[in-house]
Order: sequence, then structure tokens, then C-alpha cells
Amino acid sequence: MPQTLRSLQNLGANDIYFWYMGGSGAAPPVDADADAAKAGADSDVADLKINLIYPCTDQHVKKYSKQGVRLVTETAEVYRDRVRPYMQAKRDEGRLNWIFNILEGRTEVEDVLYRTAPGAAGDEGFLLLPDLNWDRRTAEALHLLALVERRDLWSLRDLRRAHVPWLRRMRAKLVDATVAVYPSIAADQLKLYVHYQPTYYHFHVHIVHVQLEAGATQATGKAVGLEALVEQLQHMAGGDDAGMDAVALSYTLGEASELWTDVFEPLRRSGASRSQ
Repeated sequence: MPQTLRSLQNLGANDIYFWYMGGSGAAPPVDADADAAKAGADSDVADLKINLIYPCTDQHVKKYSKQGVRLVTETAEVYRDRVRPYMQAKRDEGRLNWIFNILEGRTEVEDVLYRTAPGAAGDEGFLLLPDLNWDRRTAEALHLLALVERRDLWSLRDLRRAHVPWLRRMRAKLVDATVAVYPSIAADQLKLYVHYQPTYYHFHVHIVHVQLEAGATQATGKAVGLEALVEQLQHMAGGDDAGMDAVALSYTLGEASELWTDVFEPLRRSGASRSQ
């Protein structure tokens, strides 16, 4: 354990991802009174959340390195011709192994807070667990993740008007499950959203406390409110097949991301895409 850490507690591991809570500062002196040392140890509070990725890929390094940011507009055509094939390639690389490990009960079983009955819900199934960035203690920093069992939805781009009843039922169940596990939190203290672009291409919903500091992951250009998404789908022109694959979406990208270097920067240079 690094000498700068007083304590280190493993929260879990899945595939190449590991999560810890750590305490900073020096340990009590060895000649300190035993009772005082024990009291100090009992009062230790972890003040560091540590995420470890090993082995770490070049893409992980790029993602977490300081870089410029661009705002791009992904049209329906760019999604169909460029981004959808990119999503398929990432899924084919095994980027979702850690998700499937959770869904299939191979890892993080003890972390699952709520799960619909296996097989009984069909396409309605999902599970709820803590997001890796939450310390699992601070209520006002609550951050949970809902993973759907179905595998035909990669992102919000796959949602159609026909999914509106399912999304509404899932939202209600997620809220009910969250307040049941954390009774100190009320339903109107929860905010639900999805990301676009998401970090990984398996549809999932974030559930956070409304007082959680709204950093980049909740900002415009990254987060889309679930309620607003449902309303947009509900009022789309056309039948049940009308969907999010037909609209233009604007979002931010880091200049080191593959979507920027391989898709949007070449399009920008050719004048075929709008970006800032």
C-alpha cells in the first residue's frame, strides 16, 4: 500500500476495473496510548475514492488526459454512415465484457441493489447498482446505475416511440427501488438521465441525487434527462417506429477521442459536418 495512504478498502472489481476507498494522512504513532490509537482508528473516515484500470489501454489514457473539447452535431446521416459502424466496432472489441459479467451474475453480485426477476420480465428486465464514482456513503452524492437486461439497445439512438411505455415503467420502478433502499432520500430528490455519447454502448440510466455537484457528466452536451427524452419520443411525428436515430444531436467530444480524430475532424475538414 502506498505510504501516503493510511488505509485502503477494496469496493469491488470487474474485468480490468478496480475500485477502492482510501484514507490519506499518517497512521497514529506506534507509541501512542492504545486506547487513543484504537479510538483514532475507529474514527477513521475514508476521504479518497480510487479507481484503478489495469491493464490500461491507450484509449483509457486519452480519455482521462487533459485535452481540448469540441462541440459537434451528429446528423442522422452521420450517425447511420459513420457513428453506428464505430459503435459496432467497439462492441466487437469486447468493450462490454464487464457489463455482461454483471448481467450474467459473474461479478458484482453483492453490489446489486435491485433486480427484476430473471426471465419473468422479458425485455422489461434491469438491475440497479452503485456507480463506480460514488463513495456509497454520502447520500447527497448518490449515483446509481441501471443496466437493462435486453441487448438490442446500444444507446438512446435506438429508442423509438414504441419504447415510451417501457421507459415510463422502468423510471417508476427505478425511483421506487432507490427510495426503498435509501429511505432518507425522497422521490423528488432524484434525477435520472442518460448520456450521449455514452462511455459504453449498452443502454443504461444514471440515477443521482439532485444535490450532486453537476460536473461535466451532467452538463449539456453529455447528459439527456430521461423525462425530456421520453417526452421527445412521445411527441415525435409518425408511428411507433419513429425514433431518435432520425434527429440531429449535438454533444461535446475530447480532441483525443477516436470519434473526434476518426469521424468528426475529417468531416469538419471536408466541410461535411458542423462543429465548433
